[in-house]
Amino acid sequence: MNWTRRQALWAGGGVSAAALLAACGGGKDDTASSSADSAGGTPRKGGTLRIGALGRASATTRDPHGVQGNESDYLIIALVHDTLTAPGLKDNTVGRLASGWKSSDDLKTWRFTIAKGATFHDGSPVTADDVVWSLRRLRNTPAGAGRLPGIKADNITADGKDTVVLVSDDANADLPLLTRLSTFVLKKDTPDKEIAKAPGTGPFKLDWFRGGNARLLRNDKWHGGPVHLDAIEVTMFESPQAMANALLGGQIDLASNVGAVAARTAASRKDIQVTRRPNDMAMPIVMRTAEGPFADPKVREAMKLVVDREAMVKQVLSGYGTVANDILGTGDPAYAKDIPQRRRDLDKAKKLLEEADFDFSKTYELVTTEDISGLAESATLFATQAREAGIKIKVVKQESGAFYEKTWLKGDFYTNYWGTNDSVVFFASKTMVTGAGQNEAGWSEKTFDDTYRKVIGTADKKARATSLRELQKIVHEKSGYLLWGMADGIDLASPKVRNLPKLPGYGRVQLENVWLAR
Repeated sequence: MNWTRRQALWAGGGVSAAALLAACGGGKDDTASSSADSAGGTPRKGGTLRIGALGRASATTRDPHGVQGNESDYLIIALVHDTLTAPGLKDNTVGRLASGWKSSDDLKTWRFTIAKGATFHDGSPVTADDVVWSLRRLRNTPAGAGRLPGIKADNITADGKDTVVLVSDDANADLPLLTRLSTFVLKKDTPDKEIAKAPGTGPFKLDWFRGGNARLLRNDKWHGGPVHLDAIEVTMFESPQAMANALLGGQIDLASNVGAVAARTAASRKDIQVTRRPNDMAMPIVMRTAEGPFADPKVREAMKLVVDREAMVKQVLSGYGTVANDILGTGDPAYAKDIPQRRRDLDKAKKLLEEADFDFSKTYELVTTEDISGLAESATLFATQAREAGIKIKVVKQESGAFYEKTWLKGDFYTNYWGTNDSVVFFASKTMVTGAGQNEAGWSEKTFDDTYRKVIGTADKKARATSLRELQKIVHEKSGYLLWGMADGIDLASPKVRNLPKLPGYGRVQLENVWLAR
């Protein structure tokens, strides 16, 4: 997986305008996992959680603001370092290192208050200067250049010791959700050579790190409240199957994001817990709209009519997912469920292709990777389905590094994946607005841009809802995304593991409230 994008994926989210305009804070009852055990029982302090996460030794990184190619790296970083905000159960965005935030009337200036008692693992207090330095560093790294869109580094400043001020070029009612986006805080002026060992502010502190594996110890002084576990040991696995086998063999207690195949295998085991997190990952097919064979909207619509969505979910995801409707952000409370579900219609697809003078004699390459379970399979199945409409598609598999260097943001036709789909606006800002840094389809649509600005530029709940639905309607009708389905996030755990987070994306690595039964 490519963390140039993926850090964004964990942290995407939406939040209501009413919540944004208030001084918001996330209490313990509104975090990704509450302190009450969902399976019953009283949380017990102590024990070491052994968790498996996917990764490759060649892609290991320790920089919280760097390009992180491993889930194992992100898990470690997210437990050691806090972001300003995080996903929540009641509100999509709640406080983590920030206890609250408030905007100016024009929605351009936002003031974030650092949580009282927040300290680094070495005991020094977190100051606004630390946060400003960290956000500027993030903003100026290759991986973080697009993480705070519309905010220049010089417009991130401190006001006293506990207030950070962010000034956006444009009105943005959704700015707090962007601070879920890898805004990990380090001590001011930490040299690059010391970043790997720099103290964090999170619920766990690093004990040791070796070859992608790590041991983390409880931070008893974490500002967010009591942490139950004594320690977490992270083991890196290169394949979901190897990780699942380790769980079944008792080497680990939790297999994180293990995939549908392993879930199906474990479903009949009474000694294994299966946690399903809906709307965890989108697996769209991307069609380039700027030029090439898919620049004609009729061709894109035809492709969206060719796919058999139910079959894709059943075969690619083994049923561990749901049918989607070509709109990213399916977990958003404001997701437009009243937009008619697009269904397979080969006759209409053929007619549209003929009207567009589509060249049926050519073979079109659909580029994919094997970065995640089911991605390459989705390309192969789609190619088979498209053949029924007379469209010839050749599936081309690329190694991850080559894909992100040669195909992503450049190719005419490729598969991709995004996690944490709880905000339509997040994806609009990242992937669809003209000039967006991660505009995967090269899409530029004035009506979309204008509608997007209406959405983020208003705090009026009714007007915002109207504009947000219109935004989704435009995406559904014209964008370069063929989003056929949403994959469930799946964790497997031993019976003693209690109170695992149920939220997707960044929410699922918040393990401070997990505890172990005897």
